[in-house]
Amino acid sequence: MSEQEANGCTDNQIRLRNAQMPKCGSKDPAEWLGKLEINRHDFPYASGLIADSFYEWCNKDAELPFAQSWRWCVFDYTGAWLAGSGGASEPDNPLWEQAAAASLKSARECTLQIEENGVETAFFIIPVSTRFGGEIFALVGCAMPAEDFADGGRNAAEAMASHFSTCFYRRFEHIFVTDLASVHIQEEHESSRRSRLFQIVQRMYDSIDVDAVLTEVIASISAMYPGAELTLYMSQDHRSAHPRVKPLPLRWDQEDVSGKAFKSGRVARKTTGEDNKLVEIGLPLGGKQGVYGVFHLVMRGPAHQDMDMSYLSMVANNAGIAFENAKLYERSNQLIRELRMSNGLTERLNQSLQLGETFEAAYEELLEMFEADYCCILHYCEEKGGLEVVMCNHPGLSNEIIEVGRGIGGQVYALGEPVILTDYSQSGTSSRLMDLTESQSLIATPLSVGGEVRGAIMLAHRRPYFFSYDSFRLLQALAGQVGLAVGNALLHAEVHRLANRDSLTGLHARHYLDQSIKEKQSGDICGTLVVVDIDNFKSVNDTYGHQKGDYILRQVSDILRASIRQGDLAARWGGEELALYLPQLNAQQAYVVAERIRKRVQEETNPSVTVSCGIAEWDWTDNDPASADSLFYRADMALYEAKNNGRNKVVVDLKT
Repeated sequence: MSEQEANGCTDNQIRLRNAQMPKCGSKDPAEWLGKLEINRHDFPYASGLIADSFYEWCNKDAELPFAQSWRWCVFDYTGAWLAGSGGASEPDNPLWEQAAAASLKSARECTLQIEENGVETAFFIIPVSTRFGGEIFALVGCAMPAEDFADGGRNAAEAMASHFSTCFYRRFEHIFVTDLASVHIQEEHESSRRSRLFQIVQRMYDSIDVDAVLTEVIASISAMYPGAELTLYMSQDHRSAHPRVKPLPLRWDQEDVSGKAFKSGRVARKTTGEDNKLVEIGLPLGGKQGVYGVFHLVMRGPAHQDMDMSYLSMVANNAGIAFENAKLYERSNQLIRELRMSNGLTERLNQSLQLGETFEAAYEELLEMFEADYCCILHYCEEKGGLEVVMCNHPGLSNEIIEVGRGIGGQVYALGEPVILTDYSQSGTSSRLMDLTESQSLIATPLSVGGEVRGAIMLAHRRPYFFSYDSFRLLQALAGQVGLAVGNALLHAEVHRLANRDSLTGLHARHYLDQSIKEKQSGDICGTLVVVDIDNFKSVNDTYGHQKGDYILRQVSDILRASIRQGDLAARWGGEELALYLPQLNAQQAYVVAERIRKRVQEETNPSVTVSCGIAEWDWTDNDPASADSLFYRADMALYEAKNNGRNKVVVDLKT
């Protein structure tokens, strides 16, 4: 690149920063223009200006009647040929170069004469100097008949050359003034642009609302280019109701300017259409932490030629920073809100150690916190061999058992991995929750208890792209709290179970049976207590040892447990005495159960033992319902009778 190109100059311009503009104390504001001087450093770049001035001058002076046969040319300050007229072409006679070189050497006019086509011709070179410094910046050459030269042609040529200098300076002044005006216009444009940009940026930075920032930048760009089609593609963790804000496409064409701008973080541009009249621009909306979206600008027709890319880039860059600041402010508020909600959830979960109430509290809090349409909590049930829907606000799923690995919930449990779906209709997956509720958005996470996955939590919404990745991460964090509360509830239930169970037989403890009978009597109309005693148990211990005795006791306990209904209670009353409470059964019905137990014990125990049973009942007709102790006393009396009558019998207490 030449120095001229590096400085942004063309052949028709000189570097005005080097032009000397003299000070002027006159009252005439234009007087300084007549004193404008070309600088010697601009000589190398003045060739085009000299040639243009020469052609203009030729059209006025060289066509004078007396000079019509004269040939004219012009050289630069080094003596290099620039232009010619009147038949003079780039040096068609070596005398031109000789005369020009001689004139430059002597810094004066130079004349050489030769005979051309039988006519004596004079080659006359006239130096053209600067206004004040007297430095030669051009040479004007004239070839005329020697006769004309002697008859006053020389003086005429000098006068005409002087007029050439005037033409040059007039063009020089015009270019200078034009350049000054251009600089002034450019400064005004730049000032207006800075002012506009400042106002836009100020409005964006004054707002700490994310949607307000996006609305402002969209309105600003639309106002700058009203004919443009503008769309803002945002990452899926931001939702906006603005009609020009859309989610980022899942896939982009390789030539798509929006995709290029988003991936590279730099402005991308593409011209297409007939005669390149369609321009597409991708402007990344990014901050210090990353790119959040991309503006897609489409313009048709010649209007795109006036697009200020640097200005658009500055607007987009400032919009990205303002958006990031608003997003950080929003995120800080969200973190405060999440912390409060987390504390509220923890407080609510800690209010109860009952498993059902824990699930209910988690279900209600999660629905409210995430503003979800549906919440479904799954918990693995060993007895039922699948995932039980313990909580769901869709009646079609309540208490349903889901096979492990089936559906989204089953996969979350089986794989132990969270899932987020932004648009279920496009996901290609299957879920009964999503189908039954016609939901499109879903976030789901495993429910871990003590480091082991025990279930899954699922939140759904009918609208696509409803849940953000922040919500997705928050659910995973809160699932830990829910899992801890569930673990505490399970541990409490286990402690409670152990406290109410006999450690040897696994049956309920006596105090639990007493309490349960009292609770049943408050709502039932009848009930029966059966006391079961192993016959000759002392001799069994003496014969086989206490370990074998304990083994027999467990065998009998297992038979009792297998012989009663769900809801019936089996307990160890003490020693080798066991007890059954059969709610809503009378003595005759209880006799059938006791007789079945007696036979099974005799047939199934090893070594074989027998049992004796005593039965006592109560019903609603009793003036004072029997207490557990009185029932046991009556049943024990019936048992005593069975023992005295030969053992291995069932005796029913008769009410007195």
